[in-house]
Amino acid sequence: VTLVESGGGLVQAGQSLNLSCVATGFPFSNSAMAWFRQAPGKEREFVAAISRGSFITHIADPVEGRCTISRDNSKGTVYLQMVNLKPEDTAVYYCNSAVRSGTTWRATQEYWGQGTQVTVSS
Repeated sequence: VTLVESGGGLVQAGQSLNLSCVATGFPFSNSAMAWFRQAPGKEREFVAAISRGSFITHIADPVEGRCTISRDNSKGTVYLQMVNLKPEDTAVYYCNSAVRSGTTWRATQEYWGQGTQVTVSS
């Protein structure tokens, strides 16, 4: 399994970023995918998920209205578009295959990629 996230960077509050994650080594097109993030000193948290056919998306409350998740099964890639970024969005962002777990989603691959750093200055 490989998960390679990219697209992060240092931006000012109110700006946008587009993250990408290329996934290989498991049946991507048959897997729901999700983005998670981990801020310094905090546990990793769910951000957004998308069903395998893109029919269902779920966005976490802290980023509702500011994030859009999408995927391209032909490329094995999942995307996260973030607009109107806030300093509290600062974190390392990761993708993983996922399953619904109550009101949230949990990752299903034990392996995590290196993530992509998003830093939002005020």
